[in-house]
Amino acid sequence: MLAEYYPILLFILVGLVVGVAPMALGKLLGPSRPDAEKLSPYECGFEAFEDARMKFDVRYYLVAILFILFDLEIAFLFPWAVALNDIGLPGFLAMMVFLGILVVGFAYEWNKGALEWE
Repeated sequence: MLAEYYPILLFILVGLVVGVAPMALGKLLGPSRPDAEKLSPYECGFEAFEDARMKFDVRYYLVAILFILFDLEIAFLFPWAVALNDIGLPGFLAMMVFLGILVVGFAYEWNKGALEWE
């Protein structure tokens, strides 16, 4: 009965080795010569002028979520385009319904002003 769990245990062990071994090797074998310049915060070539934990505007998160949403929806178009000859008219109509919903959502977001940064 326990033999059924050996592949899972092996998978976990290999995952731990692949994840931890490079970090451990880097820590053990890598050079460690910290100085004030290396330990200072770097911000695009400028000295840090604010706290790194400052709050971002909500619009940033909204634009990021909208990008992920539309990006994932567009990713569904590639397999559909490859299999279009095989799925025929029903697959085409299903994708047109999907794209219609996508366009309605995009128009709604545009109408609400969620895509404007100001």
